[in-house]
Amino acid sequence: MMVLDDLEQVGLLLFVAAVVAIATQRFRLPYSVGLVAAGIGLAVAPISLDLKLSRELIFSIFLPPIVFEAALNLHWHDLRRNAPLLAVFASAGVIVAAIVVAAGMHFLADWSWAAAALFGALIAATDPVSVIATFKNVTIDPRLHLLVEGESLLNDGTAAVAFAVVLAVVAGQHAEPDAIGWLVLRMVAGGIACGVAVAFGLLLLAGRTKDVLVELTLTTLIAYGSFLLADAGGMSGVLAALSAGIIVGNSGTLGAISATSRASLINYWAYVAFLANSLIFLLIGAQIARQPFTDVIGPAAIAIVVVLVGRAVAIYGLSALFAWSRQRVELRHQHVLVWGGLRGALALGLVFGLPLDLPGRGQIVTVAFAVVAFSIVVQGLTMTPLLRWLKLIGD
Repeated sequence: MMVLDDLEQVGLLLFVAAVVAIATQRFRLPYSVGLVAAGIGLAVAPISLDLKLSRELIFSIFLPPIVFEAALNLHWHDLRRNAPLLAVFASAGVIVAAIVVAAGMHFLADWSWAAAALFGALIAATDPVSVIATFKNVTIDPRLHLLVEGESLLNDGTAAVAFAVVLAVVAGQHAEPDAIGWLVLRMVAGGIACGVAVAFGLLLLAGRTKDVLVELTLTTLIAYGSFLLADAGGMSGVLAALSAGIIVGNSGTLGAISATSRASLINYWAYVAFLANSLIFLLIGAQIARQPFTDVIGPAAIAIVVVLVGRAVAIYGLSALFAWSRQRVELRHQHVLVWGGLRGALALGLVFGLPLDLPGRGQIVTVAFAVVAFSIVVQGLTMTPLLRWLKLIGD
């Protein structure tokens, strides 16, 4: 009976997602904003929606296909050409933003350093779903598209590692520098190694068939297998799925995915990512409606401001390092990177992973939802006007 109930709810969510997709296309609104609004509507409607977000649901079901599909469409040539800039944004950028947020929440919201540091790490990763969806409806500079999507994918991995490190330090498990270094190395190198091993291993098997359905099945195993294997081993599942996606997306020279299957592969993963994003944003909206925001108005307002400040410091500050090089980022593009640094699934997945006995855990969770809600709705809705104002797209 429970399985039937869950299937009925999934069916309802998919129907709502389809209706929202049609409505947002008609009125030219960001799809993710429409989904969040619909999720809030479902939460207050006289129906019982028992499906709720959890770390297990986000990390086991939603994140693997979302990360894998985005990585699948990244071209290795473009990544290599912009590698120095993306590497700095995704590493130093996350650390700078997390430090600014942690300091702001400690001094302005009077949070403990432990709570502030954990919040800074988990909220540092950006989710470009709304922004990328906007880009698909307009003609935008290809490099700007790459920077937004590539940086967000890479900094997802960095933020997940940073959060694990801070959590371990707070718990007193890895307080020594050498222990922290080993933890980082294991999560990063181990995650990438899992992605590479699973991708190449199953691509070799895929190369033995020309059956499109078998090839699609094997790529599904690559996406979920790499992520879950790394996560189960205490390594970065995000980096594993990211590495696997890049390998599969650029595996033309390996002959593993037949040329005739390439279009089917892209369309299949676009659909899977559409389903995952649809369900997760609907559930985010439903859970936003249940948050006691009136109890955390002050800390939530402070968090929204310091998150934006941290993002601005990271992007503008680090972009200045490349001002006289081939990696230079146009100022207008920097504005888009700052305002387009939305927060989403990864931040919520990490916040649900906070220890239940952590002092102030409930407030951290609610404030994280407030930041995610503001970024999706306010920043998501204003992205197109910003692009027009910056003359990056036509009227």
